[in-house]
Amino acid sequence: MDGGYAEFVRAPEAFVYALPAGFPDLHVAPLLCAGIIGYRTLRLSNVPRGGSLVIYGFGAAAHVAIQVARHWGIRVYAATRDERHRRLALDLGAVWAGGSEDVPPEPVDGAMIFAPAGNLVIPALRALKRGGTVACGGIHMSPIPPIDYDLLYWERTIRSVANNTRQDGEEFLRIAAEIPIHTEIQEFALKDAGAALNALKNDAIRGAAVLRL
Repeated sequence: MDGGYAEFVRAPEAFVYALPAGFPDLHVAPLLCAGIIGYRTLRLSNVPRGGSLVIYGFGAAAHVAIQVARHWGIRVYAATRDERHRRLALDLGAVWAGGSEDVPPEPVDGAMIFAPAGNLVIPALRALKRGGTVACGGIHMSPIPPIDYDLLYWERTIRSVANNTRQDGEEFLRIAAEIPIHTEIQEFALKDAGAALNALKNDAIRGAAVLRL
């Protein structure tokens, strides 16, 4: 079957979403993958409305999820190795941005990890309050180092995010229109898809990369 670079595609109605009005095509594109998985990761982090959250890695999913979190009154801290991504987090309402292994200024209710780095599970656990959750939102992650039981004690939880549901998609797109979410994009022509993938590999995208057909 034709893949994601096809100019046209047919799909059963049960597997497509109605797009929210008012978003240019290029800016709505990141909502459908990064946006929905970021939303599910936020939900599964179990951070209450008005609570606190730290995000590790600040790419396409994180830059959308932070806007939902802020909409819910959540204080957001960002921990990422790239200064450009820290600036983006602050621009989008993070109250603090530091390096990947820096400790947020206060213990948090939940953590989301989007960077594919298993070693980040350790500082994420250290940042949690008792009963907090670390939600790992990536498809791939490098090995997680041995965990001192004291970090996991007090009913802290580590969980993966493997899927998103139709309900996730419909809820998120409705919320995206309510906010409304602004996506930061870097546009590439279809013929430059290889350059876009290389930029993603080297952590050189502010926000999300979008291919223009």
